[in-house]
Amino acid sequence: MLDADWSDPDVVRVGDDFYLTASSFGRVPGLPLLHSRDLVNWTLVGHALQRLEPAVEFRTPRHDCGVWAPSLRHHDDHFWIFWGDPDQGIFQINASQIRGPWTRPHLVKAGKGLIDPCPLWDEETGEAYLVHAWAKSRSGVKNRLTGHRMHPQGTELLDEGELIVDGDRIPGWFTLEGPKLYRHDGWFWILAPAGGVETGWQGAFRSRGFFGPYEEKIVLEQKDTQVNGPHQGGWVRTPSGEDWFLHFQQKGAYGRVVHLQPMRWGTDGWPVIGKEGAPVAVHDRPDLPPQPPAAPATDDDFPGGRFGRQWSWTANPKDGWATQHSGDGLRLTCVRSADAHDLRRLPNVLTQRLPGTPSAVEVELKLHSEEPGARAGLAVLGDAFSWIGLQRGADGTVQFVHRFAEGVAEQERDAGHPRLAPEGRVRLRIEIGAGARCRFSYDLGAGPRPSGPVFAATPWRWVGALLGLFALAPVGSGHAGAATFTHFRIDSLSPVAPE
Repeated sequence: MLDADWSDPDVVRVGDDFYLTASSFGRVPGLPLLHSRDLVNWTLVGHALQRLEPAVEFRTPRHDCGVWAPSLRHHDDHFWIFWGDPDQGIFQINASQIRGPWTRPHLVKAGKGLIDPCPLWDEETGEAYLVHAWAKSRSGVKNRLTGHRMHPQGTELLDEGELIVDGDRIPGWFTLEGPKLYRHDGWFWILAPAGGVETGWQGAFRSRGFFGPYEEKIVLEQKDTQVNGPHQGGWVRTPSGEDWFLHFQQKGAYGRVVHLQPMRWGTDGWPVIGKEGAPVAVHDRPDLPPQPPAAPATDDDFPGGRFGRQWSWTANPKDGWATQHSGDGLRLTCVRSADAHDLRRLPNVLTQRLPGTPSAVEVELKLHSEEPGARAGLAVLGDAFSWIGLQRGADGTVQFVHRFAEGVAEQERDAGHPRLAPEGRVRLRIEIGAGARCRFSYDLGAGPRPSGPVFAATPWRWVGALLGLFALAPVGSGHAGAATFTHFRIDSLSPVAPE
């Protein structure tokens, strides 16, 4: 459904419209906002979080920190998003319209390891509740869910919390997390995954009272399908009364891609997801008005120097990294940095998600810098990275270069032989095939040429690999020039037929 890294999705319906958000970790802007009218075709309409706070903590990349597993709800004519920052606590923002303006982040509960929060406003009683999970890496605790009473305005929690589901007491269960809280048919329901992102399953818990006791059941698991670890997402009901469940599947460098599964309520009152608890690969579309094909944007001509919603920085941005102007093309300043040898440490890399299907990525680049060592390029960025681009040499020439760094390496090294770029201009191309294997090529005006060996993209710990554009210069004084990127395109590649 969304074949890219829209990690830990949650969904809500308001009238005839469906909205989705996802984890954004340390990227800025964060908390993407997607819209659909048929649960199949989605467009990216904005972001709810313009900067990560406290700002000083996110001046440099913290790729696996920041925004974890948000919950999206609509209550009292407002949209609400709650998320856990594993190092700070539970945050909340809200807005009367999905496109904002959204409030600044409000810290609902401070604490280490408080993750995956989900609120519930009980329309029957007027009470408000919140459930969250725990990150062992920060708190020493995991595999349990804690419940709180919450102020109806979502501003604070009204008690110290109670352990409402202890995964250690359920035989075979581990890493219980990602709870989503609902009311249905007189029950409190918690839909929560367990078993880890690559091998886990989706659980359902129900109780007549919010604080329990809860009974549990596995309602979705891989079984004999190709969908590993199908879990963590949200339940939504269409206007006609159909039920659907959105969840992710961990796919290595591609990140956590989103699936849509049919859902119904069985005769025993428990949800049945997919085909009797196994994911389906093909199914009739939801009973909703047909919509034209749509997907989150990828291509960009950068009109006026502005970049589209699909792009995010790897940390809180500074003024001047991208310059607006009268024409088309992204003009990035060659930011001076002592970490120019390691793209993983740089906040000024403009990124978007790696496509989940075989694709070709292309962009044109021109380097406008006389600074020796200034460089700019197109990268595949993860725990390991590789990039192609241009660099100004000590002799004043501009060269095409191709570099990479392994996951354990502290700095990059050459992946191909430098080539003279007399006009300081190049067309860059990366073909991403099965298994996120990347083949690089370039065109200096004499036709495309391959460069270097195949590079297998790698994820971060929780984040899929990213495509990135950047411009850098060594430490020094004064303005170091800029680079211009034009005609960014991602096109599908037809799979190669077996011989």
